[in-house]
Amino acid sequence: MSTRIHLVLDAAAKARYRAQAEREGKSLAEWLREAAEDRLRAARDRRSLRSPEALEAFFAACDAREGDPEPDWSEHRTVIERSRVRGLDVT
Repeated sequence: MSTRIHLVLDAAAKARYRAQAEREGKSLAEWLREAAEDRLRAARDRRSLRSPEALEAFFAACDAREGDPEPDWSEHRTVIERSRVRGLDVT
């Protein structure tokens, strides 16, 4: 059984939504329903990091997405120290 809801929008928002729906060949109602479903799907798909394994998988996915792994702290420190030395005035 279908039910109706009443949605209050200002005229500008309604015009933007309707124009986008028309560009996609949809009614405003269909476009709004799909937008709501997209939001629900995105919320459902968010991974929770409640275990060490889930956290490791998250970081592995981040590393894969970014490409080269971040340097170790010792490498960062070397860069910082070099920067400090170069920045000093040795007169």
